[in-house]
Amino acid sequence: MELLLNNCISEKDIQAYQEDVKRINDMINNQTGAGSDYLGWADWPINYDKEELERIIKDAQYVREHFDVLVVCGIGGSYLGARAALEALNGLKSPDKLEIIFMGQTFSPNYVAQVMEYLKGKKFAINVISKSGTTTETSISFRLLKELLEKQVGKKEAQKAIYATTDKEKGALKTLCNQEGYSTYVLPSNIGGRFSVLTAVGLFPLAAAGIDVKAMLLGAKQAREEYNNTDLKNNLCYRYAITRDYMLRHGKPVEMFVTYEPQMSQISEWLKQLFGESEGKEKKGLFPASATFSTDLHSLGQYIQDGTPLLFETIINVVNPKQDIIIPHDDEDLDGLNYLEGKNLAFVNQKAFEGTLKAHTEEGGVPCNVITLDKLDAQELGHLFYFFMRACAMSAYLLDINPFNQPGVEIYKKNMFHLLGKKGY
Repeated sequence: MELLLNNCISEKDIQAYQEDVKRINDMINNQTGAGSDYLGWADWPINYDKEELERIIKDAQYVREHFDVLVVCGIGGSYLGARAALEALNGLKSPDKLEIIFMGQTFSPNYVAQVMEYLKGKKFAINVISKSGTTTETSISFRLLKELLEKQVGKKEAQKAIYATTDKEKGALKTLCNQEGYSTYVLPSNIGGRFSVLTAVGLFPLAAAGIDVKAMLLGAKQAREEYNNTDLKNNLCYRYAITRDYMLRHGKPVEMFVTYEPQMSQISEWLKQLFGESEGKEKKGLFPASATFSTDLHSLGQYIQDGTPLLFETIINVVNPKQDIIIPHDDEDLDGLNYLEGKNLAFVNQKAFEGTLKAHTEEGGVPCNVITLDKLDAQELGHLFYFFMRACAMSAYLLDINPFNQPGVEIYKKNMFHLLGKKGY
C-alpha cells in the first residue's frame, strides 16, 4: 500500500501531531479512552476464535454444497462490510454457483416483496445477524424469511438452513437459537457493528461465497503489526488520520471517497458508515460522501472541479484489476477509437485516474489523498479494512469524541416506535 497526500498537508504539520498521536495510540492499546469497551477489533486479528473460524469455514462449505441462495439478513455494520467485500472481490456479475442476497437492511415494501417472491421455490439458507435479535428491519425480514423457509421445507429441515450471528449469551435471537437448535456464531460484545467485518458477521457470508477468509485475517494481522506505532514518517494509517483532522480544521468539512471500480462502491458505503457514525457527534466530524469515477465525473465532476471548495478526496486506486479486456480494431473507425486499439481498459482507467487527479489538484485546488494498491485480493482487503478502522479510532479521538457509540441513531428509533404504537414509547 502507498499513500500520497497531494495538496493536503505538509510534513511539518504532520509532525506537529506527534504528541497527540502518541497519547492516542497508547489509549487504543491500553483501552483507556472513551468507549474502550468496544476496542476488541484492535487486537482481533490475533485474538479471534480459531475454533469458531474452522466451524465457519466448514458450515459455509455445507451451504455452498446444499443451497442455491444464501440470504444475509442484517443492517448497518451487520451487512455493509460483508457486501462490500463480496462485491469488491467477486464482482458485480459473479459466476459463483451460490447466489448471495441481502435483506433486513430496509423497510421498503417493494424490495422485501420482490426478494420474497424471488425466493419462492428456491433452495435457500439464511444467515441472520443481530446482537440483540430485536433490530426492527432485520427482525421483520427474518420473521418473513423463516416463515417462507419452514413453509417450503418444513421446520426440521429449516433448522439446518438457518445460521445466526448474535450475542454469545443473551438476547432474543440467542434465545430463539437455543430453542430451535440453529447454528450460531458470536458477535463479540466488545466489537461494535461497524467494526465487525472481520468477525463472524463478515466471515461467514464471505466464506460461503468462496472467499479466503483466513487470508483476510492474515492481511488484518499484518496491518495491525504495521500500524501499531507512532512513527509518523512511515505509519500510513496515522498519516491518513492526521490528514483528515487537518482538513476538517482548515475549511474542508467533506471527505469524498472515490473509487474507479463500480464493484468497490460498497466499500465507500462501508466507509461512510464507519466514519459518519463514529465521528458525527457533538456537532463535529467530517461529512463522508462518495463517488465512483469515471461515471460520476459526468455528473459530480463539474462540482468537484469548480464548485464550492468544501471537500477533499480520498481515492482508493487499484492498479492491477482481477480481470481486463482489450479494445479491438474497427475498420471504419467512426467513433475515432482506433488510436486505443490493442490497449486494455486497465490502461485507460489508470490514465483517467491520472488525468483527473491532475485536474482536481492543479486546476481545481482540491486536496487529494491517494491510497494505491497493486491489486485487491482477500489479504489486501483485510489489510485495508484494518487500516481504515484504526485510522477511524485515531481520527475520532483527535476530535475528543467517543468513536464507538451512536446516540443520535437512537432518536429516530424512539420517534418511529412511538408512531408505530410500540409499548413503552
